[in-house]
Amino acid sequence: MTVAVSILPEQQLAVLNAAYRQAVARRRWRLLLGIVVFAAALVLAAVGAEVNLRTLFTYFGNFLSYFDRIFTLDSGQRVWTDVGEWLWGWRKWLRMLGETLLISYVGTLIGATFAFCLNFFAAENTSPAPWLRFVVRRLLEFARTVPGIVFALIFVIAFGLGPMAGVLAIAIHSTGALGKLFSEIVENADMKPVEGIRSTGASWLSCMRFAVVPQVTAGYASYALLRFEINVREASVMGFVGAGGIGQELVVAIRKFYYSDVSAILLTIIVTVFIIDITTGWLRGRLFGKEART
Repeated sequence: MTVAVSILPEQQLAVLNAAYRQAVARRRWRLLLGIVVFAAALVLAAVGAEVNLRTLFTYFGNFLSYFDRIFTLDSGQRVWTDVGEWLWGWRKWLRMLGETLLISYVGTLIGATFAFCLNFFAAENTSPAPWLRFVVRRLLEFARTVPGIVFALIFVIAFGLGPMAGVLAIAIHSTGALGKLFSEIVENADMKPVEGIRSTGASWLSCMRFAVVPQVTAGYASYALLRFEINVREASVMGFVGAGGIGQELVVAIRKFYYSDVSAILLTIIVTVFIIDITTGWLRGRLFGKEART
């Protein structure tokens, strides 16, 4: 490139250099303008959200102090110096954690089943009618737009305290989230097999069963496993509103200032999520290849 430019006449080279400098200048001005707009939007958003840096730095010590307290036993020792005293309630916590996993598993399974049944009606290339696609899509949007913890609170009021409220909340939210993802997978499926089966006079159901489902099964399973990971974390929080699981024990420990119990329960949740994340990632990799792990 350097040799090619150097052999041009000086007048033509000067014109090219001037055009190049103008293009670079315009690009820099656009970049500067983008930074200014971004910074202005950030400031406006921070003001709207009442983000106060003075308050943050004034009380940041309280945040660190709380962590200091949750890692200190009642005797004044650090929690890791007496693990037996720190994890004194491990049997109860593991039982509650098992309940959290069951809530997540049942809720994910129910949600995935409903999402599987509805996604063909929501996908643009497989829906039998536009009005049906519109209705199903709005239904899925409603299910995934309302936060799971809000559903849990509603079901606790309706059905009382316990895991059932958590299962229903996770099932509905998973239906909305997985239904959207499943329908996007179906919209990217190859429709030539569908046309081939349809030309034989097969019904819509047969077209879905024999032409679409074999193409999208791997994607369905991968997203369902990913949703299970997310639901374990959500189920841990739902206990805050009485929807069962380890969250109920955590909120009791926080409210009663059982500091070392808070850190112990958080430790069990974090380790469990790590194990599930690694296990499901390994499972997706074994079932669908290394690309699915990401």
